[in-house]
Amino acid sequence: MKFRFTAVAIAAALIGVAQPSFAASISISASSTGKNLELFRKQLDAFEKATGNKVSIVTMPSSSTEQFSQYRLWLAAGNKDVDVYQTDVIWAPQLADQFVDLKDAAKDVVGDFFPSIIASQTVNGRLVAMPLYTDAPALFYRKDLLDKYGKQPPKTWDEMAATAKEIQEKERGAGQKDLWGFVFQGNAYEGLTCNALEWVKSSGGGQIIEADGTISINNEKAAGALDRAKGWIGTISPPGVLAYQEEESRGVWQTGNAVFMRNWPYAYALGNGADSAVKGKFDVATLPVAKDGDTPSSTLGGWNLAVSKYSQNQDAAIALVKFLTSQESQKQRAIELSNLPTLQALYDDKDIAAAQPFMPNWKPIFQNAVPRPSASAKVKYNEVSSKFWTAVHNSLSGNGTSAENLELLEADLTSLKGDNW
Repeated sequence: MKFRFTAVAIAAALIGVAQPSFAASISISASSTGKNLELFRKQLDAFEKATGNKVSIVTMPSSSTEQFSQYRLWLAAGNKDVDVYQTDVIWAPQLADQFVDLKDAAKDVVGDFFPSIIASQTVNGRLVAMPLYTDAPALFYRKDLLDKYGKQPPKTWDEMAATAKEIQEKERGAGQKDLWGFVFQGNAYEGLTCNALEWVKSSGGGQIIEADGTISINNEKAAGALDRAKGWIGTISPPGVLAYQEEESRGVWQTGNAVFMRNWPYAYALGNGADSAVKGKFDVATLPVAKDGDTPSSTLGGWNLAVSKYSQNQDAAIALVKFLTSQESQKQRAIELSNLPTLQALYDDKDIAAAQPFMPNWKPIFQNAVPRPSASAKVKYNEVSSKFWTAVHNSLSGNGTSAENLELLEADLTSLKGDNW
């Protein structure tokens, strides 16, 4: 199903936004993951036609870690070449001072968004970014293979591993030599922080740093969760998973070479694309837990749009942000890319439900999602995450035991914290 903007829809998105009296040339930095850039270009073309402004895209790598590093360099230098930044949900506290306060510009629409997502982008009373789409990962599973072997979607990590191993071995024995049981994001970057937080939290091991600032990661349940994941490497997960990010995982999955995958909603639409070997053969479920009765834990993700305070065309940039986060734009994004809307009303939209039947069921997944400790660590979050994913990657790679690495991590985080975060 394709979606077309109407002149009325574009005008509605731009109501209340100051328009420059001249045609402005602005730029937006955007992630290259999946078909994000392709859809952005279509929407930017509609914006250009309606406003007379010109918008160019600054292409960013798919790795959020690399994006953040580049953003921080540009903003620290007062870069005027980028007007609008596509930002990760966790960056607001770290980059807030470099962005324009959008509270006044968004006052007519802010009540339409999920309050928790608006809160995540509000720093010291300033709305530093508008929510573009939200994110929470799920367990993708090959429904055809589970049905073939009489299996149900797993509820626990051990059940997932056992099912993955059994199907992997039987399918390989039948000739599918490249099949693996489970792929995830194991590279040393922000994505591993998300994966490992889910393993730890769903095992009762806490959230790395708790809401009150307490460093909680050095505990037996957390170490046990990492040990469990280490056991997947080379058995149900390829050794190369230690270098996988989202797109590498999706590549294995979409060619039909994995039973299970942990990934974000964007992979759903792509998995059902015309060129996908798994089209119509899979479904999604909540991520597993350590034992029955534990609460599933999906990391809260999502992307937003912020206006640089160094932009020389702030009115046009704000108009673009409101347009791209409007109901019409988010509806198109949901239908074509399976990105989860940040506007509450769209979860009752019949067109979205028809195009993406899984989406209404995803609402409780992200409503109960686990936030990364960016609010606790504040401007030090990036260092916290880097130290955490390094400790996890070392554990998965066999460089020290999980218990040893978490003990060292606790010492490093204690030193980083100092008197306060």
